[in-house]
Amino acid sequence: MRIVALAGGIGGARFLRGLRAAVGPQDEITVIGNTGDDIHLYGLKVCPDLDTVMYTLGGGIHEEQGWGRTDETWSIKAEMKEYGVGPEWFGLGDRDFATHLVRSQMLTAGYSLSQVTEALCVRWKPGVRLLPMSDDRVETHVRITDEQGTRAVHFQEYWVKLHAEVDAEAIVPVGADTAKPAPGVLEAIAEADVILFPPSNPVVSIGTILAVPGIREAVAAAPAPVVGLSPIIGGAPVRGMADKVLAAVGVEATAEAVARDYGPDLIDGWLVDTVDGPAVAAVEAAGIACRAVPLLMTDVEATAEMARAALALAEQVRK
Repeated sequence: MRIVALAGGIGGARFLRGLRAAVGPQDEITVIGNTGDDIHLYGLKVCPDLDTVMYTLGGGIHEEQGWGRTDETWSIKAEMKEYGVGPEWFGLGDRDFATHLVRSQMLTAGYSLSQVTEALCVRWKPGVRLLPMSDDRVETHVRITDEQGTRAVHFQEYWVKLHAEVDAEAIVPVGADTAKPAPGVLEAIAEADVILFPPSNPVVSIGTILAVPGIREAVAAAPAPVVGLSPIIGGAPVRGMADKVLAAVGVEATAEAVARDYGPDLIDGWLVDTVDGPAVAAVEAAGIACRAVPLLMTDVEATAEMARAALALAEQVRK
């Protein structure tokens, strides 16, 4: 079985770990990773979502945080602070710095982000094929209004520095409209047996991937069933502040509303948590097959059960 998953962030990475445990060794998983969170810091190219997937599946993630490296130290960041060089609000540990140094060196030498990602995965052996959504530069920005007036800030500044405490007025994936899918992305979608939308942020993770011209169209046209898992449980995001960015695009923070926003032209099936069981009928009325199952990723086995439920629903709605 050839499985393609669009993923970004901690929720996506943890779901992929369960998916990997749920399938057999003969099955192939291709992950199309969000690069809209990418940012340049200290002269380095930082790819938070790609690295979170790589570290999580490779056994190097800081489990409590869900991001960054385990057994991390912070000497470089402390030295940068002594030089008065920031930003102080974004944490890059010493081990993490090494990844960004290697990536930036390779990019400067002329390698594409796809090639760099493949090279980094040689070390981590994530057990999946990890592809960036695009080799072109795409960065998600958020329009806000605060004491400095109306302005656009990088998504990382909005999420990490401002903690999404200011209302998001618009989400803009800068550069997405002119970006091209990375090599292998469209082919993987076209050849997939199943396409999954993990419980990642539907706006700034999966939404940004779909904003790259050709990817949404490829998913919609794919012969494979497309099944998503709700990142919203009981009217609130399981982790993070997805409700803030959903509000910016006019979507309620409910499992039903997110399914309707994706729409039946894009997804064939949708899983909601058991607490959102009453939403099943409404989602199905919108033309999307829906089931209610436990969606809390409490451990790898619970997450694997979620993945099995998604694959089972995919079989039921297979075109």
